[in-house]
Amino acid sequence: MNEQLKTSTLRRNILVWVIVLLSISGLLLWIRVPKPEEVAEPKKEEPVRLAKVVLRSSLAGRWYPDVAEELRGQIAGFFQRAEVKPIDNIIAFILPHAGYQYSGQTAAFGLKSNGREYKRIVIIGPSHRVPMEEMFSVPRVTHYETPLGQIPLDLEFIDKLLEYSVFQNLPRTHENEHSVQIELPLLQYCQDNFKLVPIVAGRCSEENINKAGAILRSLVDDGTLVIASSDFVHYGSNYGYVPFRENIPEQIKKLDMGAYEFIEAVDCKGFLEYRRRTGATICGYVPIAVLLSMLDKPVKAELVKYATSGELTGNFTNSVSYLSVVFSGTWGSLNPGIEPQASTSELTEEEKRRLLALARKSIAHFLQTRRVPQVSDLGITIDDRLKDPRAAFVTLKKDSQLRGCIGDIFPRQPLYKSVITNAIHASVNDRRFLPVTSDECGDITIEISALTAPEPVASPDKIRIGIDGVVLNKDGRSAVFLPQVAPEQGWDLNTMLTKLSLKAGLDADAWREGAQFLVFQAIVFGEEER
Repeated sequence: MNEQLKTSTLRRNILVWVIVLLSISGLLLWIRVPKPEEVAEPKKEEPVRLAKVVLRSSLAGRWYPDVAEELRGQIAGFFQRAEVKPIDNIIAFILPHAGYQYSGQTAAFGLKSNGREYKRIVIIGPSHRVPMEEMFSVPRVTHYETPLGQIPLDLEFIDKLLEYSVFQNLPRTHENEHSVQIELPLLQYCQDNFKLVPIVAGRCSEENINKAGAILRSLVDDGTLVIASSDFVHYGSNYGYVPFRENIPEQIKKLDMGAYEFIEAVDCKGFLEYRRRTGATICGYVPIAVLLSMLDKPVKAELVKYATSGELTGNFTNSVSYLSVVFSGTWGSLNPGIEPQASTSELTEEEKRRLLALARKSIAHFLQTRRVPQVSDLGITIDDRLKDPRAAFVTLKKDSQLRGCIGDIFPRQPLYKSVITNAIHASVNDRRFLPVTSDECGDITIEISALTAPEPVASPDKIRIGIDGVVLNKDGRSAVFLPQVAPEQGWDLNTMLTKLSLKAGLDADAWREGAQFLVFQAIVFGEEER
């Protein structure tokens, strides 16, 4: 009887535990399994976003007042004196970019004719200080700052531009370039809550001007204002342009109005040909041409104000012209679909072979003639991909020992030209070595590192030793290491970043907080050792 009781009790206990376990399992399933309608879509990987990085105007106190109240008062005076009729449906301007005492009034005439607000303002200005060829630079910062406050950049728009090789990020270009910065306080005075797209243009062929215009045209909409920043004829010995010495004011105006005729006709090709034919010193001819290539009839151009510094000073010995031109119409019907070109950093074996031949022939040509060759001098055909802006290093070795190494981190010119110039610099301008002689050429081995465009990285722990080159920026200081530096020195990530901070003139641990990082990769290829 006791055995039966024990068996019955055991069975009852087992049954109780089974019920408890099933209950717990059901509770866990109820907790852990959401209803189908509650299941969220998987998160897409977001592009790397910079922490707040502000580029402060370098013009305050020189090109315009550095005190907000004084600056605002000066601009208010410009607008009060600008008697101009309102113009509807303005989508673009050409505005001057001299110091406000010279061109501020002319710019105000154009801006006062407008009564609309824009969500986005694109400013294209020429590069005056940093040499650039066949490219346009957009910055990797989040805000521009003037004495009137901070302006956020349209980062999404800039990311889309950087999908195309003709748009690059060359940071030094933007720091002291007045052609874009000079427009900002004027815009802050008359516009609220817009996002900025600052673009600095280098010297470009008509092909790349049209390419940039087509890309921009595909991205703008009716909430976008485009400004081409340019002064017009620079006359006088200071500017190396003295095509006439009599009737100077009339002759200058004739030159300016000749250029304006093509602008009024929205004729990009004619405008570029006029400038080439006359030699007219129009510093922002590339931004103007890009804007004209974006436009199409029935867009209407109107000259709102014309002035010269010669008139303002009473002295035409050296004079600069200023035009304020308004374009009215709509972007809505002007947006062709533009697909981003395939952005691959790889080079074919044939392209590598040509670049190595280009480097070798460039060195030999320079040592013989003391002139930097044109590609036509070297008998090498250059295809379109080698014409894309890209930075490169050229390394020379002799008997397996370094004999010279010079290059660029940021693209300033087409890849093939970067190879030509850096091959020559590596051979004769590396201060660590005596210049290479013609007799040595046969013993030199050439290696080329073609770099990808530097891109922001979310945090330093994302940097890959031996794969990524690194640019560190903090407090106006910067330094760079190529991808091969850390493994050659046997550094881990922390050691490399410490060395990078010290190289930038910062404290050893400065990289840990408040620093921004860009990374790039390199395709390294070379000749067989001689």
